[in-house]
Amino acid sequence: MLMDRIRTFFVDRGGAPAEGTRHSQDELQLAAAALLVEAACMDDSFDADERATIQQLLSDRFEMEPSDARRLVELAEEKVAESVELFSSVRTVKDRFDHEERIELLGMLWEVVYADGVLHDYEANLLRRLAALIHVTDQESGQARKRALAKLGLEG
Repeated sequence: MLMDRIRTFFVDRGGAPAEGTRHSQDELQLAAAALLVEAACMDDSFDADERATIQQLLSDRFEMEPSDARRLVELAEEKVAESVELFSSVRTVKDRFDHEERIELLGMLWEVVYADGVLHDYEANLLRRLAALIHVTDQESGQARKRALAKLGLEG
């Protein structure tokens, strides 16, 4: 099962792949989910709307069953709670997602931080930093933000 493979990977390897190891699709999904959860937690509130948004985004993006998306979010929450840094998730995304996928992930992140209708300063700061770390320009991030706002009906 998808989640068992992800959990086994991180338990067996102590949380990080060996140098030069190719990341699996499961790892990519967990890295993306961890970044989404981290963004949702930046305002010290991870509410049901944000959780549902993340689950839907993961389900749509990775074409997974809702139950698998829910389990992936749970694993991502564990990863975020146990980690003091996001570098491994950021590195996985930067190294393995192509440029358009990184922009798409940033759009997903914008949807998550706006899921509660409010952009907190910490959330905005995190997204600026993540955009730079995954090599997405300010202009591309701004466009992704506008698309997310329009999708959520918050443009304005």
